[in-house]
Amino acid sequence: MSSFGIPNVAPALEATLVAQMAQVEALLFSHTKSDYPFVDETAHHLVAAGGKRLRPLLTLLTAQFGDPNAAGVIAAAVACEITHLATLYHDDVMDEAPLRRGVESANIRWGNTIAILTGDFLFAKSSDLLADLGPEAVRLQARTFERLVIGQIMETQGPNPGQDPLEHYLKVVADKTGSLIAASARYGAMVSGASAPITDTVTLFGEKIGVAFQLADDVIDIASESNQSGKTPGTDLREGVPTLVTLNVMKSTDSADHELQRLLSGPIESESVVQEVLVALRTHSALSEAREQLHQVAKEARVALGPLPVCDATGALMSLCDAVIDRSA
Repeated sequence: MSSFGIPNVAPALEATLVAQMAQVEALLFSHTKSDYPFVDETAHHLVAAGGKRLRPLLTLLTAQFGDPNAAGVIAAAVACEITHLATLYHDDVMDEAPLRRGVESANIRWGNTIAILTGDFLFAKSSDLLADLGPEAVRLQARTFERLVIGQIMETQGPNPGQDPLEHYLKVVADKTGSLIAASARYGAMVSGASAPITDTVTLFGEKIGVAFQLADDVIDIASESNQSGKTPGTDLREGVPTLVTLNVMKSTDSADHELQRLLSGPIESESVVQEVLVALRTHSALSEAREQLHQVAKEARVALGPLPVCDATGALMSLCDAVIDRSA
């Protein structure tokens, strides 16, 4: 297993990625600094908490298909992570989440207003980095941001009358999670000067693996008895937010599921009921069905890599598909 949680990464590629990720971390910390000490503290709250750094890692990996040392590769990788961090501040306000990346969420620590404004500050810092990479880079961020916002609005609004709730949910996931991971992959290829076909291929892969990543989180939120995802297990149940597992339960026609469906039809305020529902879901066929759905999306991500040349970077992207599945095992 590599330093990044991806199995079987070629040693030379891993050494390159380790060195570049050190540059990413340095720029991430320096670029999110502020002359105002309080803003500096709030902005670095989640930066310091760490995280998987999946988005910048993808940018660095796809840059291998062009010139990985091209000017702007590190900046693009950092911009993707800063954008992601900004969305987390906003998400936690909407979800009223108490924990993020294993630490107290910014909204709990400083209140909703500060959390929202810190997210806005980080969006500004991300745009500042991308401005030096040219109009195409800025346009990609703008269109990605548009999808992020639309995904959140769709999630808040819920499915339209007659729309399949699972179809609606997967579209939300594609917009809220897949779009930025797809953009992260695209930035690496684009900035490094990779060909247009390769750039399009890794973009499609990024969208697929991004959806798979969120579906894995859905499984972990139910199946894990620890804070494996950096959030408290059952967070989505408390908020009444539909996930892959609960949507599988809701479509069931088995009369034995009626009481569970009733409990899942809205937020669950009682902590004892949350624990009861978690226990019920962990032995429900909906969880194994969700794992099968996750495997299918990860398979689609792997198939999307078909046009790429055989090389260490392609091998690492293939292994990333396995790593996503292993997270939820």
